[in-house]
Amino acid sequence: MAILVTDKTRALIQGITGKEGSKVALQMKNYSTKVLAGVTPGKGGQEVHGAPVYNTIAEAMDAHPGINTSFIAVPNFAAFGAMEEAIQARIPLVNVLTEHIPIQDTAKAIVLSKANGAKIVGPSSIGIISPGIGKVGSIGGDDPRGVYSKGDVGVISKSGGMASEVSWILTKNGIGQSTVIGIGGDVLIGSTFADLLEEFEKDDQTKSVILFGEIGGTYEEEAAEYIKSGKFTKKVVAFISGLFAESLPKGTKLGHAGAIIYGDKGSYKSKIESLTSAGVIIAKTPDEIPSLLT
Repeated sequence: MAILVTDKTRALIQGITGKEGSKVALQMKNYSTKVLAGVTPGKGGQEVHGAPVYNTIAEAMDAHPGINTSFIAVPNFAAFGAMEEAIQARIPLVNVLTEHIPIQDTAKAIVLSKANGAKIVGPSSIGIISPGIGKVGSIGGDDPRGVYSKGDVGVISKSGGMASEVSWILTKNGIGQSTVIGIGGDVLIGSTFADLLEEFEKDDQTKSVILFGEIGGTYEEEAAEYIKSGKFTKKVVAFISGLFAESLPKGTKLGHAGAIIYGDKGSYKSKIESLTSAGVIIAKTPDEIPSLLT
């Protein structure tokens, strides 16, 4: 029944008193996600959209022991501390909206999360939505209905905007989604394509998965190796943006922080060849995706 965000999700928002945190808290509550509390140091005792605010996660967990998800919307200089606090509190899912986090901070948080059995989605993640069940983050905006619909196709996207566009294309073609995840496009991310394919493999609702990738990094090639290993058995359709970059000088940085190519690794050609060799169906345009799922 979907992955990551389910009817058992009980959320905490770190940075709930800020502009973004407050906005997302309301969006999540309006989409039936249970937001139990918020945390902003020094702002304990306040209330945001009906959610009580605490100074620390420890205080929030004492009052609401069912919390199992944290959404982080804090300034980049405070992001590592927020991730560290959530992970050390044994919150199993940590979704990070914050952008421009120093890469060494992300690296430390990923190591810490693996040591403590937590899953980070992000940084720079637009969020996670399981249509008809709930959402974490700003994915889908104020009203996800009409763009996202409940079904059996999982979507994993580096691009937040394309997570919505691909889902809208599916929805208008009568194809619903199980869970849609914006993983972020940074050089280092907490949950990779391969990590989430493993989750989708175990999900009975999900029958196929769409990967929306882009040039730079090697997460798409790693997903191809995972599929080749035989650990993922469902249909995969992929679209890789950045074909035009084949004509640009090597080392050119485009878009996301992770969209930089070193040698042949991370190039459009490398990703397409790797995925094709793993049996992944490649879409030439996003509009082609629905027909490739049948």
